[in-house]
Amino acid sequence: MSGKAAMIKLIVGAGKAAPAPPVGPALGSKGVKAIDFCKEFNARTAHYQPGTPIPCVLNVKADRTFTFEMKSPPTSWLLMQAAGVSQGAGKAGHENVGEISLKHIYEIAKIKKTDERHKDVDLKSVVGAVLSTAEAVGITVVP
Repeated sequence: MSGKAAMIKLIVGAGKAAPAPPVGPALGSKGVKAIDFCKEFNARTAHYQPGTPIPCVLNVKADRTFTFEMKSPPTSWLLMQAAGVSQGAGKAGHENVGEISLKHIYEIAKIKKTDERHKDVDLKSVVGAVLSTAEAVGITVVP
């Protein structure tokens, strides 16, 4: 890497980071040792169920050092796990693939609230966003 800072966005399974594709090539092209990232990432995601998709943003500095921020799993993935389905609806809003309770929505909103970008947003707004995502995925919410 020629003296420039870079940002890399990845989605890696919890505990599954390895220097193999897609992680290795993405980091190697920026001059970062993938094994260093993988060890740290796997240690930080040890409390998640293995394979849970974790969005991650790496900031690579010009001297090839890096920092990274992990976010909570995608809302749609959390909803599908709660509903026990493996795939969302083919037609958003027209098909129903499963149902979950309002309690699930609230718990998912609490998980999403831990993200840096949601820390200043009130929980009611986060719940609304989760409800919208549930509708788009084809999951019905029952009281």
